[in-house]
Amino acid sequence: MSTLKKLALAALTFSAAFLVPLAAFAQDDRAGSNKFDVEAYAAVGAGLAIGLAVLGGALGQGRAAAAALEGISRNPGASARIQTPMILGLALIESLVLIAFVIAFWLKGVAAP
Repeated sequence: MSTLKKLALAALTFSAAFLVPLAAFAQDDRAGSNKFDVEAYAAVGAGLAIGLAVLGGALGQGRAAAAALEGISRNPGASARIQTPMILGLALIESLVLIAFVIAFWLKGVAAP
């Protein structure tokens, strides 16, 4: 990675971590958030949660399946010993995605009156 790319990434990380939260403190005391703001942010949070969970789960399942298929292609005799842990791993990865799905619904339900 070039130095310019590293500096750009560092600047982006700095702005995301330190400058964006400052906007939360710029609000007056008189102007408070209402329940519609909270519901909107909960909906955005739920959408991001499920989107990131599905993305991570799909990448994890793809890597697990690719590694298992590569192992089976190198040693076809060990396919039964490779396939069972692969299916167990895929089920555990999918359970994390389903837990994120439940948390997304929980986030949406908390904001409702």
